[in-house]
Amino acid sequence: MRYLPLTDDDRSEMLDTVGAASIDDLFADVPAEARLDGKIAGLTDHMSEMAVERHMGALARQNMAAGDVPFFLGAGAYRHHVPASVDHLIQRGEFLTAYTPYQPEIAQGTLQMLFEFQTQVARLLGCDVANASMYDGSTACWEAVAMAARITKRKHVVLSGALHPHYAEVVRTMAKVTDYSIAGALPAIQSSPDNRGLISRIDDETSCVVVQYPDILGRLSNLSEVAEAAHAKGALLVVVNTEPVALGAIKAPGECGADIVVGEGQSIGVGLQFGGPYLGLFACKQKYVRQMPGRLCGETVDAEGKRGFVLTLSTREQHIRREKATSNICTNSGLCALAFSIHMTLLGEKGLRELAMLNHAQAVKAADKLSAVPGVKLLNESFFNEFTLLLEKDAREVARALADRNILGGVSLGRLYPGEDKLSGGLIVAVTETTSDEDIDALCTGLKEVLA
Repeated sequence: MRYLPLTDDDRSEMLDTVGAASIDDLFADVPAEARLDGKIAGLTDHMSEMAVERHMGALARQNMAAGDVPFFLGAGAYRHHVPASVDHLIQRGEFLTAYTPYQPEIAQGTLQMLFEFQTQVARLLGCDVANASMYDGSTACWEAVAMAARITKRKHVVLSGALHPHYAEVVRTMAKVTDYSIAGALPAIQSSPDNRGLISRIDDETSCVVVQYPDILGRLSNLSEVAEAAHAKGALLVVVNTEPVALGAIKAPGECGADIVVGEGQSIGVGLQFGGPYLGLFACKQKYVRQMPGRLCGETVDAEGKRGFVLTLSTREQHIRREKATSNICTNSGLCALAFSIHMTLLGEKGLRELAMLNHAQAVKAADKLSAVPGVKLLNESFFNEFTLLLEKDAREVARALADRNILGGVSLGRLYPGEDKLSGGLIVAVTETTSDEDIDALCTGLKEVLA
């Protein structure tokens, strides 16, 4: 646990320096409903260090670990098997560092790893070039929106209703300090994405259209028709992927006409980790590379003709004039990118495709069994390893009842879209190679009991 050595006098001096009357002033931009009101339940004002450790350990034991129970949660974060060699390699001394590779003469290993990571991501997403990673998928989504506005000189953004609502919320939050107009929607509860409705919202002022693939309900979309419609209006197509394992089985977004592709790389090499740190992926067409945020590592030769690696592009405020920067992203998720790259290397192209097929086959098996449960209907016409069930009861209540039976049965749409009653019966179920036949049977049994 952390030891915080600051005294009240230290805090007062810092507050005076920044011109804040109290510590609460530093959190003025955080919505009141998201801030803790009062003290943490169960903790007194003064406890010994040992007592706090004992208390926090007891609280931790109340968690339901993903590997201990049938686990079907997804919606942007997925449980996959990560080989033990990944964790071993990322902890080697030459990698386990917070050092940022400004000086290529002492950072060749890190730069080479990032160069190879970029190559893997570009090939996976079907794009010309990828950067050295972003913080996570949601902030990468915002950076793509900002990049599209710079390229098109337009300010109107069209978000697909089937974009993950948390990603959409990040875009709206960041756009509060810009003059962008953000047009969102709710997902259409139908077997396939509402591309016709999405296309109808694109106009001559649209900078970009943002779609998710597979979408928040697990459905697969025809990206080519959306790309054609966007390009006809002079807009860019931004594609979000939250499950990169899917790209071992489905066509890469860049091959479908996407101009910018972003995503969450957590599925490959990175554990669930209570929600972070995660790994943002970012790739685009070559002609837009100078508007890409973050950093780009490149290959070159030194004075003796030997192969070497450098920071080729750093369009961030730390390296150039602030007003010329494309982003204030000041680093990258280097250790998570390394884990991704090691896992991807261990898999290889053949291994990734086999992993994708395992995921899809197990998901099909689960969908068939679950849709046969009375009171359950499968929404999807197509899916990879995630699909949506329509239940006859509120899915939030069903998910809680399943958790009481030690089954983490999925993510309810009511949790993602609070207050939207017409979505309350939706349950998003994710199935990966870690899901056993016994897990599927347990979920079927649990649903039968809860829905009876």
